[in-house]
Amino acid sequence: MIPSLTPYPIPHRFLSCCLLALLTLAGCSNGPADYFQGYVEGEYLYVSSPLAGRLDTLSVSRGAVVSAGQPLFVLEQGYERAAVAEAEQNLRQAENRLADLRKGQRPSEIAALEAKLAQARTAAELAVKEYARRDVLLKQKAIATEQLDRSRTEKERSEALVSQLAAELATARLGARSDQVEAAQAAVAAAHERLAQGRWTLEQKQLATPKAGLVFDTYYVQGEFVPASRPVLSILPPGNVLIRFFVPEEAISTLAPGQKVSVHLDGAEKPYPAAISYISPQAEYTPPVIYSRETRTNLVYLVEARPAAEDAAALHPGQPVEVRLE
Repeated sequence: MIPSLTPYPIPHRFLSCCLLALLTLAGCSNGPADYFQGYVEGEYLYVSSPLAGRLDTLSVSRGAVVSAGQPLFVLEQGYERAAVAEAEQNLRQAENRLADLRKGQRPSEIAALEAKLAQARTAAELAVKEYARRDVLLKQKAIATEQLDRSRTEKERSEALVSQLAAELATARLGARSDQVEAAQAAVAAAHERLAQGRWTLEQKQLATPKAGLVFDTYYVQGEFVPASRPVLSILPPGNVLIRFFVPEEAISTLAPGQKVSVHLDGAEKPYPAAISYISPQAEYTPPVIYSRETRTNLVYLVEARPAAEDAAALHPGQPVEVRLE
């Protein structure tokens, strides 16, 4: 016969007292009513290029603090640089053609027309004098009527030639027709747009920091091929750090947006102030993963020492915190 492990029966009253003590201890571990468990979260900026290419230069490393406008990375730009150079050549060609149309004919051609006009005017003056002289001779009955008619015809022909050459000279100085000039102007505008497109494409291969913050992680190394729209790195701006904590149903009515809270971290000398920015309108059950004082000793973090100029720099995403109401 196997002996009983409890040779003496335990009274029911003693068991009730033990259970009550355990429940009392469990209730004491929940903390005060103004204390809520939470964690640090970050809204990251994923910096990527809409174009694909080999990563030629990565100017920052993980954990670096960057300022707005600081260069981040450069993808291969051979094709884009060639496209910009071609667009610049096409623009110069279109501008030169427009300028040529506006100038009219070349100076040597205009000089030739001016010389012809001068000859025509001299011939016309001679024809006028000849006609006047023969008109006098006809009145004196010294010549036949046919000779006066020939003089009149020569005078009229010379005057018409002067008008023709004067019109040609004026046209040569005016330049091309208005519709040709407008077409050339449209070609210049289109060339400007193609150049702008080429420069924009080139700029997408060399990106800078959109906001100041911490380089949280990098996803490619120099020499790797980066697909289009795939982030090369992520940045965590100080303003994108937030605290998420969970409040029981009976306490939610005491909170409001803008209400001040204090955030307590393990090892921190003082709490960090914060303000409530969002209260979820939808209730949910306690999340399956929640930090508590008992489980916090089992958590480990990769810590990289950085100068902390702002409070947000001391808050690491995933870090458990205690939030207390002010």
